Amino acid sequence: MAPEVPCSSGMPIKKIGHRSVDSSGETTYKKTTSSALKGAIQLGITHTVGSLSTKPERDVLMQDFYVVESIFFPSEGSNLTPAHHYNDFRFKTYAPVAFRYFRELFGIRPDDYLYSLCSEPLIELCSSGASGSLFYVSSDDEFIIKTVQHKEAEFLQKLLPGYYMNLNQNPRTLLPKFYGLYCVQAGGKNIRIVVMNNLLPRSVKMHIKYDLKGSTYKRRASQKEREKPLPTFKDLDFLQDISDGLFLDADMYNALCKTLQRDCLVLQSFKIMDYSLLMSIHNIDYAQREPLGNEAQHSVDTRRPAPQKALYSTAMESIQGEARRGGTMETDDYMGGIPARNSKGERLLLYIGIIDILQSYRFIKKLEHSWKALVHDGDTVSVHRPGFYAERFQRFMCNTVFKKIPLKPSPSKKFRSGSSFSRRSGPSSNSCVTYQPSVSGEHKAQVTTKAEVEPGVHFGRPDVLPQTPPLEKISEVSTIPDPYLSPVVGETLQMLTTSSTLLEKLEVEDS
Repeated sequence: MAPEVPCSSGMPIKKIGHRSVDSSGETTYKKTTSSALKGAIQLGITHTVGSLSTKPERDVLMQDFYVVESIFFPSEGSNLTPAHHYNDFRFKTYAPVAFRYFRELFGIRPDDYLYSLCSEPLIELCSSGASGSLFYVSSDDEFIIKTVQHKEAEFLQKLLPGYYMNLNQNPRTLLPKFYGLYCVQAGGKNIRIVVMNNLLPRSVKMHIKYDLKGSTYKRRASQKEREKPLPTFKDLDFLQDISDGLFLDADMYNALCKTLQRDCLVLQSFKIMDYSLLMSIHNIDYAQREPLGNEAQHSVDTRRPAPQKALYSTAMESIQGEARRGGTMETDDYMGGIPARNSKGERLLLYIGIIDILQSYRFIKKLEHSWKALVHDGDTVSVHRPGFYAERFQRFMCNTVFKKIPLKPSPSKKFRSGSSFSRRSGPSSNSCVTYQPSVSGEHKAQVTTKAEVEPGVHFGRPDVLPQTPPLEKISEVSTIPDPYLSPVVGETLQMLTTSSTLLEKLEVEDS
């Protein structure tokens, strides 16, 4: 959700929204200093999680989603709260029983949750985004804490019943996972915060980062953004820098696109739009070529934490979980990232997730889209009706950003001459991928600039499986079964071709 670099105090930061810097150089949010806010958050979470442990576990009821508990923290302390050196504040917890159930759903025990968030000081991150939100990360890299606006917190509370019903059915998701919703009342102001899963581990050095929506209208990083140590680039930057896309093996590509389809269908059903795919890339080959001095400096600044305890918290686990080959995907080599390659053949690790899902297509968004459509092509602006937004988002991700590496053909299914292998596209084929093995054995995917929808991807219908095309639509019968045909059909065609060849020979001999 935010850069991996902790924010150092004293930086000249311009006031953005409710976020600003006071005279001493410390970050403030709604006139509450960051240190006071972090202390209040830790005191409040410690109290609410502790009080929850005394309540018996039970099934979540509908009314549990709308419960709000409140506790007052005077600076001198009380019978229920400890003394502290901050100003008096009140701490509110939204849907505590429901969130306890959801944390258990993802394997987060109460003691682990408390230890991650409250054992050591929270680390402030420099990213504020356009809204001016504050970001904190727990010291063990497990959780992100983000300030949200009143409308976003209200929308999340209304979203909880249906949203987590879906999460319970589909735990493999790239949607953000909200582990708690709280509010700190200090100085007459309400500061609402959410606790979420951390997408970008600080223990892995990221080389480039993108915020992708699938739109092109003003979707380029500003000059000020480019001056940051790790700038967040946008759609037009991606099309310019990585025009060929990122290549994944077939299983990984299919799992990723299926997850994106299912997630977009959920977001569309709740009339949610303007979300993004946050993608951070670690280049393995480039990291190995970097000077040792830089790597040593990096290891000092960001120690490698213990493996994340939260289930499905990494990008790899979010789309696949355990590998089909046996064992888990979470290895020292992957560090939870999705393995991929660029057009140069360099090995990459992708850390991705869908963010900013608390934007509903309300009346104000409809006005914004109508106004932008008057001065620009309405289909290219980011704000759009949820159905169109979801379809454009999926098409951009599964056609332009991510592409499938063609499967290596079996030696028994090659031409007997062994010269080459090519897949012929019939009239109904939409694929633009061609494949030719080189002499060295390394295979390259040559992708045309105009990528089309993969035949196996059915937008809006993740439950539909790829269908075998009818035999009459196959333009030419070859001894090489088409990758989209089932093995049984392929072998049958091969047997028929062989039989016809033998018959022809017999007829020639008889004549």
